Amino acid sequence: MHNGVMETWLKSSHLSASNATYLEELYELYLDGSKFVTEEWRFIFDDLLLKCSGEIEESHSYIRNYFRELAKGKKTYSDNIINNQKLKVSRFINAYRLEGHQFANLDPLGLWKRNMISELDPSFYQFSKSDLQKKINNVGFFSINQDKRTLRNIHKALKQTYCGSIGTEYMHITSTTQKQWIQHRLESVSGKPAFKKEEKISLLEELTAAEGLERYLGTKFPGSKRFSLEGADSLIPMIKRIIHHAGSQGMREIVIGMAHRGRLNMLVNVLGKQPKDLFNEFSIQHSEGCGTGDVKYHQGFSADFHTASGNIHLTLVFNPSHLEIVNPVVIGSVRARQDRLNDKDRSFVLPITIHGDSAITGQGVVQETFNMSQANGFCVGGTIRIVINNQIGFTTSNPTDSRSTMYCTDIAKVVQAPIFHVNSDDPEAVAFVAHLALDYRNTFKRDVVIDLVCYRRRGHNEADEPSATQPLMYKTIKKHPTTRKLYAELLIKRNELSIKTVNQLVNQYRNALDHGDVVVKEWRPISSHPVDWSLYFGHDWNINWKAKIDINHLINLGRKICQYPATYVLQSRVNKIYKDRLAMINGQKQIDWGMAESLAYATLVDSGKRVRISGQDSGRGTFFHRHSILHNQLDTSIYVPLANIHNKQGKFQIFNSVLSEEAVLAFEYGYASSEPSGLTLWEAQFGDFANGAQVVIDQFISSGEQKWARLCGLTMFLPHGYEGQGPEHSSARLERYLQLCAEQNMQVVIPSTPAQVYHMIRRQVLRPMRRPLIVMSPKSLLRHSLCTSSLKELSEGTFQAIIGETDSLKSDEVERVIFCSGKVYFDLLEQRRKNKQFNVAIIRIEQLYPFPLEELEFTIAKYKHVIDYVWCQEEPKNQGAWYSSKHNFRAVIPVGSGLKYAGRPASASPAVAYMSLHLKQQKELIENALKL
Repeated sequence: MHNGVMETWLKSSHLSASNATYLEELYELYLDGSKFVTEEWRFIFDDLLLKCSGEIEESHSYIRNYFRELAKGKKTYSDNIINNQKLKVSRFINAYRLEGHQFANLDPLGLWKRNMISELDPSFYQFSKSDLQKKINNVGFFSINQDKRTLRNIHKALKQTYCGSIGTEYMHITSTTQKQWIQHRLESVSGKPAFKKEEKISLLEELTAAEGLERYLGTKFPGSKRFSLEGADSLIPMIKRIIHHAGSQGMREIVIGMAHRGRLNMLVNVLGKQPKDLFNEFSIQHSEGCGTGDVKYHQGFSADFHTASGNIHLTLVFNPSHLEIVNPVVIGSVRARQDRLNDKDRSFVLPITIHGDSAITGQGVVQETFNMSQANGFCVGGTIRIVINNQIGFTTSNPTDSRSTMYCTDIAKVVQAPIFHVNSDDPEAVAFVAHLALDYRNTFKRDVVIDLVCYRRRGHNEADEPSATQPLMYKTIKKHPTTRKLYAELLIKRNELSIKTVNQLVNQYRNALDHGDVVVKEWRPISSHPVDWSLYFGHDWNINWKAKIDINHLINLGRKICQYPATYVLQSRVNKIYKDRLAMINGQKQIDWGMAESLAYATLVDSGKRVRISGQDSGRGTFFHRHSILHNQLDTSIYVPLANIHNKQGKFQIFNSVLSEEAVLAFEYGYASSEPSGLTLWEAQFGDFANGAQVVIDQFISSGEQKWARLCGLTMFLPHGYEGQGPEHSSARLERYLQLCAEQNMQVVIPSTPAQVYHMIRRQVLRPMRRPLIVMSPKSLLRHSLCTSSLKELSEGTFQAIIGETDSLKSDEVERVIFCSGKVYFDLLEQRRKNKQFNVAIIRIEQLYPFPLEELEFTIAKYKHVIDYVWCQEEPKNQGAWYSSKHNFRAVIPVGSGLKYAGRPASASPAVAYMSLHLKQQKELIENALKL
């Protein structure tokens, strides 16, 4: 066949390059053992697998040539491939790598039903007894020396590696490098590494501590709720192995997040909380002056932990009862610490999250956090995720009630994380997996999951009776020895430890608890705090801050943030925005919202402060106003002017976040609560989308300071305003934030001018106070002709909690005073001017909490004769600020005055869906406010 004809035939063949994607997908199905791969294709891939069965991955050129030769007809199926001994062995090995976890000895209680998988039996491949004795070479198995590679030995090693106390899922990973790395680590030791005697004694000591604390608490405080770790005791040696190993790899900090189960044990036996302090929490009443506080199994803690390579700073993050919500908080805290250390390759700070088996698969925030794990603004180089799999969620143990997958950890496959299932009654296997997980994370900078298969010796809490719902399970548990007892007996049987020594360990730990001091020998007092939070303690809202900035310097900054490379071609509308901004700086136009906001960021980074902004489409801005990230229309390159002001500026980062509210807002809370310097800002695409993150707002942002004494300067931008866009694009649910306001916990602001947003942003950073700032940010006001400011107002002004009447009204002629906030002010102003009403004054409440009583009293002092006051809002009566703030208005107006409401009637929905009805309502509320 001539070359030209051959090429033509190859191009039309099913093996041609145009079908490469199809072939790759088919090959992946084959590797996963799919029954959808036909026998004909299976023969082809079997032969390819045999050719590539060495320990080194074959090159793509070899595989391309293989299919090319097959297409030419130089390879046939007549080679009796299926009967090839090496091929069958390769398939046999691959079956264990793929399916072995299903037959592993994972359940300490022995209650799991494990159906034999035919592919794991040599008879499935028609191996004879004589075949079992034959030496097999070049099959890509790492465990056995070449001279001992009989099929019998291979089978034995496979069972030890993949069907012992560790069951590994990793064949779903597409990276061959990662799969081979895991294969080598597992198969080279047959899943059973050797431990030195002192390491085994250390494991027993840690199990003794885990068990000893729970027994001590159960005796000292019977029936008290503590969410015992009993049944999952191996968690303590697992965590300590990770910490020690992390120290040997040069890590400096570890941040841990976990729910209730085992938290008290973790506090005492890992972080070094003094037992006497814990005992006091069980018995002492609340002290005045320390906030509302929180229950003991929500508490966080920090300490230094000594390793052979130096101290590691440990942090256990405070968290509420909302199960998995702490995980993105942990990740955000880690990212802040990595940024502070300039840890670009994510090698110095490690996140560990500890999950419940029902929660990890049941809570959507887990998937959101997994999805963030490799995203630009949120990547931390991988998290070690540990599941305390006690096989029961609250009172439900039937897996079909709590999930739709075989394992609770299947959710991790969304990011191709390897999953190491391990029997908690095998401490040495647990220790091995702890090292393996950290090494994988540090090698590939990706998430890894440890499924600690255990049980729960007591009920959901110590007052619960679990046998009511799990009678058979708890009959087994009552008879089942503890992990410490099993391991001690094993060491005694091996003649590695005496029963006397075992008893001494128990007595020594109990005596240490009686003494009440730290029981963790690696505990060290914190040598230095990475952040000095004392700068932000004890300040009142009215603390002075430097608001003014030289106007010439402001102009210079404005010009710099309007510059971009000459090679950049901007989209026409973006180009106009930047031309307009230059005109604003040159005094040819008034400053609009987008420019004022950008100038605020510019002044902060110019002075060395950092700025971090995230949100859906925040780079451009949902309403096409920000454009902090410029996109070259000639290619895919981007340029960020605010990040390129000068060499010594603070860091400016703006990230288009994943399409999540809950996990991203929790991440930013974690970031801001760990890094007080600079600005941390989260922007909702529409304000009411924050509904999806309500648990973060309720349990962390609004209450974290009172519960845990944790300061946080997080800023939230929530676009808000009634423009006839329907129920889901009008209201940021202002009323919800005001309902949460108490004890000076946060700020709720509705700025109405560019100068106000400029000063508000700067105040949040420059004032030495770190409390959350909730901003009802605008939509239509971004380009409203009346919503502008002058450069002088920016350079010489300051934030005004109250803005009084701006028109030249005669105060003694005023008969009504209208209070309002936000966009409705401009509707009122335009209508009043149109009506030529000079007897109605309009006062803007720019800050609704903390409410500026003194400023408002001063502003209305000129209207002492007025007895007619109105609060006007766009929101329905049962929403917005009316019910939460009317007592503040009444406290200010003169005695005997009346306060009326002008706004939409109460409604179940935030807004109407029809523009005609919206306009009708808007007209009526404006008329009601102005009509005397």
